[in-house]
Amino acid sequence: MRWKFLLRPSWLALVFGVLIFAFACFYLLSPWQFSRNSEREAQNSAVQASMTAEPKPLDSVLAPGVAPDQHTEWTRVTIDGTYLPEHEVVARLRTVLGEPAYEILTPLRTTTGETVLIDRGYVQPGDHGVVPPYAAPPAGPVQVLARIRQDETDPKNRPAFADASTAGKLQSYDVDSRVVAHSSGLDIRRGYYQLDPNTPGVLNALPLPQLDSGPFFSYALQWIAFGLMALGGLAYFTIRELKPGGVLAEMGERSKEKWKRKSVAQILAEDEANESAAAEDQSEEPARQN
Repeated sequence: MRWKFLLRPSWLALVFGVLIFAFACFYLLSPWQFSRNSEREAQNSAVQASMTAEPKPLDSVLAPGVAPDQHTEWTRVTIDGTYLPEHEVVARLRTVLGEPAYEILTPLRTTTGETVLIDRGYVQPGDHGVVPPYAAPPAGPVQVLARIRQDETDPKNRPAFADASTAGKLQSYDVDSRVVAHSSGLDIRRGYYQLDPNTPGVLNALPLPQLDSGPFFSYALQWIAFGLMALGGLAYFTIRELKPGGVLAEMGERSKEKWKRKSVAQILAEDEANESAAAEDQSEEPARQN
């Protein structure tokens, strides 16, 4: 029966591999790209809305102790307080407009008694990649205009550090209020606040993200197409093998012929034929020489 090839280990392995790939395309890879597309659309909407909305006091947007989320991120807020430059941390290995940069993170104690983390913007590396001199934040009470941001997360959970390579500057691998809180010993509110231009303490203000949808939606459709192509290919080759002349059937027949046992009589007959051919060659050799 031609259906027997469906039980061969090689065919079962092929079917299993195709099904696993199709499952990944439909239930892992394409949903992942769809979710990234949704995140990008939400970010674009929030940034676009923040460009025209009037800034509000921080506590009217986020209740005390509440961390930012995707619904409040990029909202413009005003914060009154005093900078704490002695607890400043520099975020390393950053990229701004395609160029390497350091971001300057300075805690600010608000008039309500909370401490928040302010991202004052960026500076470009100096000679040999060191942090160049930059302006200190103003002393005394200030009112800053900033955008709410969610904390970044370092997968390795590395703390801020300072050594000879940092020229004594405390540096971190991400912009995370928890890292600065740990290094400073301050009780810093979750999230951080990115300064707008022309705000007290700002250096080079960080640019806003580009308002484009990105390639995520098309990538999701591509993964769906790849899954359908894999299933279609499996169906095609299954039907092909069920017809006469299937590749697997031919390979099976050749394999049987190759490994088929020979009888003793066949072996003796082949030996006699080989000996006769060798004897004839020896007898013909002198005749050719004469």
